[in-house]
Amino acid sequence: MDGTTALDSVLQEAHTVRVSSVGPVSPVSPVSGSGVDGGIRVDLSGPAEPARIRAAMAVESLPGIRCMCPGDVRFEVFDRAGGRLAAVVLHHGATLSWGHWDSDAVLADGRLLLAWLDGHGVPGPLQEFEAGRLRAQKSADAERDWLAAMPAGLEGTANRVLDLSRTGGTPSPELLADLTDRLQQAFPDRVERALALLDWYGSGSGRCSGYPLHEGVPGELLGRVPLADLLDALADPRAGDRHDAGAVRHLVGWKTRPRQKRDVARLPEALRVRLLAHARRSGDSGKQARAERWLAPRQG
Repeated sequence: MDGTTALDSVLQEAHTVRVSSVGPVSPVSPVSGSGVDGGIRVDLSGPAEPARIRAAMAVESLPGIRCMCPGDVRFEVFDRAGGRLAAVVLHHGATLSWGHWDSDAVLADGRLLLAWLDGHGVPGPLQEFEAGRLRAQKSADAERDWLAAMPAGLEGTANRVLDLSRTGGTPSPELLADLTDRLQQAFPDRVERALALLDWYGSGSGRCSGYPLHEGVPGELLGRVPLADLLDALADPRAGDRHDAGAVRHLVGWKTRPRQKRDVARLPEALRVRLLAHARRSGDSGKQARAERWLAPRQG
């Protein structure tokens, strides 16, 4: 028997399926009267139900890989006499594990099984899947925005910088020195160089904390830029909203400059007001809280 069709053969004999959570924290929403662990039992004797669950659990491939986590949702399949035919576990809305297989099985359409769960009073897995998909999309959009803002002359270093987020590393002195040299060649003018870095740091997620590691690289480089160059850049007519975003992120972030407190204290009052207004408009509560602490007018 083809391994990809083995579960379907079992489901053809199914009469009921019991759905329950896996682990102490469950994405399965408890259903009134469904049992002490929030499980539910679905009758498959109706005319449409068998076809629906077979379609939802259709297997595309067995790639030889196993997920190391315990999974999210357990499906126990029973025949008409109450005998258990199979117990399979859903992982991340995409794969199933089953003792019959040597590896996890990739679902033909994982969202179809999540929709089946949602339709039977178990909305949690679909909600979490959609939330994860949205987070992944936002992350991908932020990375594209960040790459598009990378200053001229640094294009060939993109993968080296992005690798920091993939490996969890920090930029090496050699990488920072290489980037500095390339920026000086591409932007001999100190103000243009500062503008390029501010624009780059103002891109991506824009967060002051909890951002991908690669986004911290322009902040590291800005920490080496003299305050006078930053002030001249922000006073330049070419400075726009994203330059202000980069300046806020840099000046109110965590230990971003060797003498950060002194440097922020030396900001002209008009610039402090401008950057604080930008932070308040950003919709980022963390950034705004930091800006209020660093940039708000001092009492007395």
